[in-house]
Formats: sequence, structure tokens, C-alpha cells
Amino acid sequence: MKKRIAIVILLVLIICSTLVFLYFKNRKVINELTLYGNIEIRQVDLSFQVAGKIEKMLKEEGDTVKQGELLAILDDKDYVSNLQKARADVEKTYALKSDAESKFERNAPLAADNTISKQDYDTLLNSKNRTRADYDAAVAQENFAKNQLDYTKIYAPEEGIIMVRVQEPGANVSKAQPVYTMAKVKPVWVRAYVNETDLGNIKYGQKVKVYTDTINPQTGEKREYTGQVGYISPVAEFTPKTVQSTDIRTNLVYRIRVYIYDIDEYLRQGMPVTIKVDLKSQPDSVENED
Repeated sequence: MKKRIAIVILLVLIICSTLVFLYFKNRKVINELTLYGNIEIRQVDLSFQVAGKIEKMLKEEGDTVKQGELLAILDDKDYVSNLQKARADVEKTYALKSDAESKFERNAPLAADNTISKQDYDTLLNSKNRTRADYDAAVAQENFAKNQLDYTKIYAPEEGIIMVRVQEPGANVSKAQPVYTMAKVKPVWVRAYVNETDLGNIKYGQKVKVYTDTINPQTGEKREYTGQVGYISPVAEFTPKTVQSTDIRTNLVYRIRVYIYDIDEYLRQGMPVTIKVDLKSQPDSVENED
């Protein structure tokens, strides 16, 4: 009886040892994390800073523009006239100011021996101060008129691509009414989400590989880009419906931002991408671009 019990115990130990051995043998060490996200590019609505009728629209949708390049022009006849009037007012008030200053300088010493009355002295002084203030106001108005004239033109704030051409020549637009929508060339990043169970493996500055669904005809593989984790949200949120994941969509996740630095013309707003995170990689410093 004891011999049978010993045999059973031995068999149980052998089976348990075998199971433990197979468990550790077949267990995979996870060195890579796969995430899914979408490309995001900053966009800006371009508008005139004054109202008027559009005279020229120099760019079409899809055109690439450089920083400082002229994009659109308003009819500026009224603004040119306002600037001319302001300049004339500057000349007029300068002449009055110079005349008042000369009179004061000639007559002020006469007040010391009462050759002129104190009232006349005060009148000359007040006239000098008033004409100087009128001149300063005219100069300020000239600068304002010049700025208004400059605002009849739209220049590209940065290098980018015209996404939407909202208006056409001949249209009357108000101040700050969008004329173009431009996508900035950089920064380009991927918005992705990480499960709470994987959050501890994501580090700020960690290098990643980003893949689009487009096949590169030169390599026959998906286009590959180098990225870096530049932001990790400190607050959990529910998984957005647009995020494709094998996990339950009601799980709490953390939003991350992966900056892409080897940018090319194939990356587009909203494009779905796959992110491969090497969990063994060491984080580097991140250069965020506004």
C-alpha cells in the first residue's frame, strides 16, 4: 500500500515538474509593444486683419508655400488714401508744433522781467504742449494707417500646404474671416492610446518605429518612420471609438503623442499608422516643436 502511495506521489511530482518546465519554456518574453494611432498635423486658418474686397488669391489647394510668401491681397485703395491723409496730418501738426516751439523759445525769456505777462507765458507753454501732443497723435495715426494697409495682404506664417481655399477674388470678407486653411509641415505626430497594463513600459523620450499602410514600391514593404514618445497623458480616459484595438473599448487608456522627425510628403492628416515600441530601448531627450 505504501509502495503504491509512493508511486502516485512520484508520478504527481513528475507531472508537476513537467508542467512547470513546459510553462517556462513556452512563455514568451515580450520585448515589443504594438500600438495603433493616427497622424495629426497642426492646421491654421489664415485671414485678413481688416475687412475689404479680395483682389487676388495667389494659391490653390495643394500648393506648397514657404514662410513669408504672399498668399492673398485685398483691394487697398481706401487704406492707401487713409495713409496719405495720415501723412498729411503729420506734416501739418509738425509745422504747428515747430511754430509753437519757436514762439515759446523766443518769448519765454521775456517773462523773467515781466516784458510779457504770466498769462501770455502760460498761453505759449500750453500751445507748445498742445501742438506737440497733436503731432504725437498724428504720428500714431500714421503708424495705424500703415499697419492697416499692411493688413490687406496675407503672408504664410510658416512653411506648409494649402488645404482649403475658402474664398475667391471679388468676395467681400470681414476681419478674421477665414480665407485659406493651411497645414503646417511640422511638427507631425501620432496620437495613440496605451492600456493601463502597458503604461509602465512606455517612457518619455523612448524611440519607436511608425509604419503606414502604404507599401513603398522601392522596398516592397510598408513605409517606415522613426519617432519618439513626446507626451504621456497623466489622466486616464475611455478608449475613443475611432481607435482600433483588440481590447474592450470601454477600457481606460492613456493618450500618448509620438513625434515623427523624418517627415516626408506621404504623411497626411488622419492617416492610420502602426507603432512598434522596442521595450528594451533607452529614452532620449525629446525636442518638441510648436
